[in-house]
Amino acid sequence: MSWKAERRAFTLIELLVVLAIIATLGALVGPDLFRNAGDAKVQAARSQIEMLSLALDSYRLDNDGYPSVEQGLDALRERPTAVPAPRNWRGPYLRRPVPPDPWGHAYQYRVLTGEQANPFELFSLGRDGKPGGSGEDADITSWGGPVLP
Repeated sequence: MSWKAERRAFTLIELLVVLAIIATLGALVGPDLFRNAGDAKVQAARSQIEMLSLALDSYRLDNDGYPSVEQGLDALRERPTAVPAPRNWRGPYLRRPVPPDPWGHAYQYRVLTGEQANPFELFSLGRDGKPGGSGEDADITSWGGPVLP
């Protein structure tokens, strides 16, 4: 038997070359994958805000107003007991409990008074949980603008 016929394992050099190729591919593809994951979370937050806004509009149609801040978004799932009591609650307006935003924070809900174009504000403060920011840290709002104090 010759030496070449008995060789059945990879050499250390061959393994190092394969590891170098895998590391290079990971370095090139990794950032794109993580950026796409961040974009997916932003899109998920926008979709959830849109879904919650539609449920709030359905609530308003039945009860002649939006839930109070004290009642919060839970009023879309269970009949509120806090004042003002809904006049004609026909819920639940959501099939599942209100989810947290994709970063694990609760969605923020405010009811506005007066004659604004948006009678309520529904928003996520993004990954960092603070007003402002850019990228994944940017605020995602039901009205498309920035969160004001």
